[in-house]
Amino acid sequence: MSTRPYVIDQMISAKAIAARVEALAAEITAHFSGTDKLVVVGLLRGSFVFIADLVRELDLPVEVDFLEASSYGDAMSSSREVRILKDLRGEIAGRDVLVVEDIVDTGFTLKHVVALLQSREPARLEVCALLDKPSRREVDMRATWTGFTIPDEFVVGYGIDFAQRNRNLPFIGKVRFLE
Repeated sequence: MSTRPYVIDQMISAKAIAARVEALAAEITAHFSGTDKLVVVGLLRGSFVFIADLVRELDLPVEVDFLEASSYGDAMSSSREVRILKDLRGEIAGRDVLVVEDIVDTGFTLKHVVALLQSREPARLEVCALLDKPSRREVDMRATWTGFTIPDEFVVGYGIDFAQRNRNLPFIGKVRFLE
């Protein structure tokens, strides 16, 4: 964990996030209409606030499961080595699956997770990411739905952390280190 002091500058307000989550849920509901049950897979830990708000807005029967993958640890940049720390509890073969991610950065973690889940033969698999940083992409990986496209800033809040801190902020903010 960094001992350097920092401040957090708000980038996306709680109100803007709530409005975008509602719009995303409407699009996802329309896309998966007719499904008997949508398995919503949250990628821990950063997506937990987003997934909670998103599933409450979905007008579909849903089952929620979680997968924890890591390529960051306590660092500010990806190690590019993806480790699965917690796997799904349920089966997804033949089922409709929505992966919910907090942020698509280099794309390594999401690409690894999507390949893993595709190997389990879901009927359909789509991805919804709260944030996208296309300027950082190193592999060809994009979410089906994206909440916000952001510049290359280190962000926290709304479930996203810096060394396990700042997840509880109701907004998305950028970390700015003080001199």
